[in-house]
Amino acid sequence: MGAVEEAVHLCERGFSVQLRVIQGGDLITNQEVVEIAEANLLPIVSELYELEGYDMRPVQAHRGGRNVVYTCEKAGTEAKMLRIAFLPDRTREEALGEVEYIRYLHEHGGPVPNVIRSKNGNLLEEIAHHERVYRICLFERAKGIKLADNRYRYREGVPITEYYYNCGKVLGNLHRLSKGYTPVHRRRHFLGIYNAAYLDDLIPNSLARLKAKLTELIAALAGLDSGHDAYGMIHFDFNDGNYHVDYDSGRITLYDFDNSCFGWYLYDLADLWRSGLGWVASEPDAVKRRSFMDDYFNTAIAGYRSETEVEQSTLDKLPLFINVTLMENIVDTFECMWRNGEEPACDEALSYLIKCLEDDIPYMGFFHDIYASDEPFEYEIRRL
Repeated sequence: MGAVEEAVHLCERGFSVQLRVIQGGDLITNQEVVEIAEANLLPIVSELYELEGYDMRPVQAHRGGRNVVYTCEKAGTEAKMLRIAFLPDRTREEALGEVEYIRYLHEHGGPVPNVIRSKNGNLLEEIAHHERVYRICLFERAKGIKLADNRYRYREGVPITEYYYNCGKVLGNLHRLSKGYTPVHRRRHFLGIYNAAYLDDLIPNSLARLKAKLTELIAALAGLDSGHDAYGMIHFDFNDGNYHVDYDSGRITLYDFDNSCFGWYLYDLADLWRSGLGWVASEPDAVKRRSFMDDYFNTAIAGYRSETEVEQSTLDKLPLFINVTLMENIVDTFECMWRNGEEPACDEALSYLIKCLEDDIPYMGFFHDIYASDEPFEYEIRRL
């Protein structure tokens, strides 16, 4: 059974698991988890990972986050990051699949912080509290800082093109190592997460045209090559919020593999393309925006190819996978609404993504009349 066939075979199981989560019932908020952690979990975690004397502080969570993360700092020691996963939409096998993959990458020189074993020798610990299981992982802290924390200023005296190149290089390194990876515990496949049945239930019926376009998109993916050079473990959330830049060397360290899955390497490259948009989003001239993006992506691909090969025929499918990233963004937005108990609604940003897919506007509309540099990636609110 090939990768895509296996994913289709697993769709039904993935569909039922995701539905159970978004329909609520036993869900819990991030803040409630912080309160439970402070009162009940952290003392156990501190003993499991020998963190006595560490200052443990929660990191501000983003909307729809599925984990509570703590920084763990102590004078004279390297900082660590503690993650507490609390949503029930991942199996224990999938959770192990993530940390084992990270461990493999680190052991083979990959650009990731290591997973730290507990004193029991485990990469993953589970703590039961009030009929809920919390999954605990401890990581080294990635060296450097987020680009945003330095106001998107790069290394002094170094051209920004080094950063573009290194963004491609870190993904190339990741994909090169993934091509040699044989999992013990498996993560889900892309088409086991995104399938027509799940999307039909998740997305409001008022968006029938969108549903039809997403079904077409999934069908197109099912027909693609899933061979060794095209398909494997991917990060699936590549953006500057999920890596640190070492301002001494320019080295990038990638983290947050919580969404990692088996998928097409080109998906991560589509995220890499999207990562360049912010540098030229305020430019009113579409011709100049396109010129910049061509130069940016060519530089990033040169970095990628310094680690692993990618054929031009593969890169020709980039517009398709940019649309796939839009699908992921749309699905994630509706999932967050369901988790938070909100009525489905479309703001300007979501309406923009939907418009691009419904009207077959390529490249996120970035070179199209729909895009306005004074109101980037916004469109009139869609009424559901």
